[in-house]
Amino acid sequence: MLIEPSPHGLYCMAGDFHIDPWQPVGRAVITHAHGDHARPGSASYLAAKCGVPILQVRLGPEARIEGLDYGETRELNGVKVSLHPAGHVLGSAQVRIESQGEVWVVTGDYKLDPDPTCDPFEPVRCHTLVTESTFGLPIYRWSTPREIFDGIDAWWRANAAAGRASVLFGYAFGKAQRILASVDASIGPIVVHGAVDVLNRGYRECGVKLPETRMAGELGKRGRGTSRQENEDFGGALVVAPPSAQNSPWLKRFGDYSDAFASGWMAIRGARRRKAVDQGFVLSDHADWPGLNRAIEATQAQRVYVTHGHIAPLVQWLNERGIDAHAMKTEFEGEAGAEEAGA
Repeated sequence: MLIEPSPHGLYCMAGDFHIDPWQPVGRAVITHAHGDHARPGSASYLAAKCGVPILQVRLGPEARIEGLDYGETRELNGVKVSLHPAGHVLGSAQVRIESQGEVWVVTGDYKLDPDPTCDPFEPVRCHTLVTESTFGLPIYRWSTPREIFDGIDAWWRANAAAGRASVLFGYAFGKAQRILASVDASIGPIVVHGAVDVLNRGYRECGVKLPETRMAGELGKRGRGTSRQENEDFGGALVVAPPSAQNSPWLKRFGDYSDAFASGWMAIRGARRRKAVDQGFVLSDHADWPGLNRAIEATQAQRVYVTHGHIAPLVQWLNERGIDAHAMKTEFEGEAGAEEAGA
């Protein structure tokens, strides 16, 4: 096997490197900068060049990161390694590994839906594929991005007409920027949490176009007990914040607001109730069930290893269709981990 699980993460013995290691290693090849895939402490990192500014923010200024253009090949101990767009977030990459004529691809997290903030998913032909399966059940089928953002715009527009702020929770890296780049910015001012703002700077540095945003402090302080006149600065605003801001004192400044959560998990009955928000938008940066199947088929892989999510159902489904499929256990398991990774 070119890739196999190890105590430190997925390991390529022939090339002596790890992919998305969960413990410090000598050389780490990183699929993207979400915290469950890019962890500090390794001696050196290899990642897609367009995601290096974000990765540097996440790993710290001392991290040694080499950036590769998509499709560019680097030899590690005689093993050819190249990175290809995964469509998940800015700088997300699939890792193609070739040794002695055998080709493996590790997808990392990916989606097939269009996203103005990152390069689109690119199918890579291989003999063996290691694929995520965060939403690896037939119940997960996404609406088109336009339908989803039309719904978000309509919610924001209705709140603005009522003089309320619209607080939308989404993961600070990837989900937040996708929201900002896709909503109708003419509806009203856009306010972002500090955790979103720092990552927006990295996106803009990489040439991604985002609408003008403001920090909450720039529009003045407010609270639920303040007068309507004092609250007008936030009336009609869209506020984009990470899930960690929910129920925090930071929200009090927005006075009368409606809140919503953007995640693939909103497709599950009762998820909105558990999140205790007014509205749930089914917006995911992972492939849905049809997307997983299309991506796997496009690689023409003869063998598939499934990891990170609903593993057993996808393995069974693929085996029933004549594909040699197996589970590959990693630390990237379960709903909580996937949700933290911006599902």
